[in-house]
Amino acid sequence: MAGLRMTTPRLLVLRALLDDPARERYGLDLATEAGLEPGTIYPILVAFEGAGWLSSREEEIDVHAAGRPRRRYYLLTAAGVTAARAALAKRSAPRVGRLAW
Repeated sequence: MAGLRMTTPRLLVLRALLDDPARERYGLDLATEAGLEPGTIYPILVAFEGAGWLSSREEEIDVHAAGRPRRRYYLLTAAGVTAARAALAKRSAPRVGRLAW
């Protein structure tokens, strides 16, 4: 999984992205769906993009006419879809092993 440690917030973002893998999403939208604070989501998105799991583009709008800042849209890559599904499957799989006692 490209060396990324899977934390609960990262798994929540992956689950939100996998709800519709072909749909571009922007940070605040993802944060809301994942139940995370907006400031938490961006480092996660940067890490996923660095690992090749996401591609991104900046929206082309007239910010004055739109009355809001430009958004950066994120989309799962094919490798990202595979990695996200594997990460979520691994987390939900029952842990089998020896007891510590």
